[in-house]
Amino acid sequence: MMNNLLNIDLWIKLLRSVFDLTMFTLSIYPILGSFFWLSGSLCYRFLKKNLRDDNWITIPEQDQPFITIMIPVHNEELVLERTIRYLCEKVNYSKFEILAINDGSTDRSQEILERLQMTYDKLRVINITKNSGKAHAFNVGINFAKGDYVLSNDADTIPEPNALMKYMNFFKDKNPNICAVTANSDVRNRSSLLGKSQTLEFSSIIGIIKRSQAAIYDSLYAYSGANTMYKKSFLIAVGGFRQDRITEDISIAWDHNAVGGIPTFAPNIISHLIVPNNFNDLYKQRKRWAQGGTEVWLANFKKIIMHPFKRYTLLPLLADATFSIIWSFFFVITTILFWLTFVVAMITGNHALANTYLFQALVLISFELIAGVIQLLAAVIIDDRIQKMRYFGFAPLYILFYWIVGPITVVHTFFAALKSVFGGGSGIWVSPQRKASDLDG
Repeated sequence: MMNNLLNIDLWIKLLRSVFDLTMFTLSIYPILGSFFWLSGSLCYRFLKKNLRDDNWITIPEQDQPFITIMIPVHNEELVLERTIRYLCEKVNYSKFEILAINDGSTDRSQEILERLQMTYDKLRVINITKNSGKAHAFNVGINFAKGDYVLSNDADTIPEPNALMKYMNFFKDKNPNICAVTANSDVRNRSSLLGKSQTLEFSSIIGIIKRSQAAIYDSLYAYSGANTMYKKSFLIAVGGFRQDRITEDISIAWDHNAVGGIPTFAPNIISHLIVPNNFNDLYKQRKRWAQGGTEVWLANFKKIIMHPFKRYTLLPLLADATFSIIWSFFFVITTILFWLTFVVAMITGNHALANTYLFQALVLISFELIAGVIQLLAAVIIDDRIQKMRYFGFAPLYILFYWIVGPITVVHTFFAALKSVFGGGSGIWVSPQRKASDLDG
C-alpha cells in the first residue's frame, strides 16, 4: 500500500514538473523563436551560399526557357494597368507571355485588359464570368499557359527588372527538384505608420523565417502569393492549386513537399507589393493567413502522423505549425486570465498581488522586446538593405503588435478553419477596397 502511494506521489511530481516546464516553455516561446529564426538565418547567410542568387548570369535569348507570367485579377482597376505596362516594357527577359485571368471582376478591369491587349502582343486574357477564387483562376490559367515555368504575379506587385533572369538561374543550374522559387517581398506604400512597420516585417520577420526554413528544413512553410516562380510540371504533379483552401500559397508549398519538391527562397529577388494601409484591412489579411495556415495543418496532420517516414519532409513544418497554434491559444487564454486576476486583485484591494502580476508581465514583455529587436536588427543587416534602418524606430511597437495580432487571428479563425477542412472550404476572394492614395508612398 505504501509503495503504491509513493508511486502515485512520484507520478504526480513528474506530471507537475512536465506541466511547469511546458508552461515555462510556452511563456518564453517568442523569445526562443526569435533566437531560433536568427540562428537559422545566419546559417543560411554563411552556410547555404549555393542557394543564394548573388552570382546570377544573363541567359542568352536562344537559351531562355519560356515563361508565363500569370496575373489573377479580381477588381484591380487601380493597379492593373501600371503592373502590366511595367512587365511588358521594363522586364529584362525576352521569352515570356503575360496571361491575365479576369475572375469575375465587376469594375473596369476587363475594359483595361482589352485595351492593353491592343498595345501588347505578349498579353493574353482569359475572362471567367463568376468569381471562383484565386486558386481556380490559377488552375484555369495553367491549362492555357505556354511556358514550362509559371510566375504568379499579383496585380499590385512589381518585380525587379532582373527578376525573371534571376529566377531562371535557380532552375537552370541548381537542383532539378526545385519546384518553385519565391521572391523577397518589399513594401511599395510606406507613407503610413502601418506601411513603414510592414517594411520591417517583410524584410525581417517574414524574410528571416523563410531564410531559416530554407537553411534548417531545406523547405518553406509558404510561398509568397505575390511573386513566386513555379515549375509547371510540379504544379501538374500535385493537381494544381487547392481550390478549397483560403490561402493557395501555403497549401501548394506543403503539397510540393509531399511529392519531394524543394521549395526555395530567393532573398535577392525583390518584388514590390502594396500592403494594407489601415488596421481593418490588415486584420482581414492576417485572419486569412492564420486560417489558411490552420487549414493546411488540420488537413495534413493525420496524413503525416500516420505515415511519418513517407512524409518525413513535412515533419518540421508540422512541428512548427503545431507549436505556433498551441502557443496562440496559450497566449490568448493566459492573457485573459492575467487581466481577470489583475482586475480582481485591484477590486479586492490586494495591490501588492496586482503589482506582482504587473511586474512579471512587464519583465516578460521586456525580454520579448529585446529578443525581437535583436532579430530585427540582425535581419535588416543580413538583408543587405541597410537603408531600411531608418524605419527601425517603429520596431518595438510593431513587434508587440505582431505578437499580439498573430495569436489572436489564429484563435479567431480556428473554428472557421475546422469548418472549412471538414465541411468543404472555398477560396473565393474579396479584393481590398483600395484608394489611389494607398498605392505608393
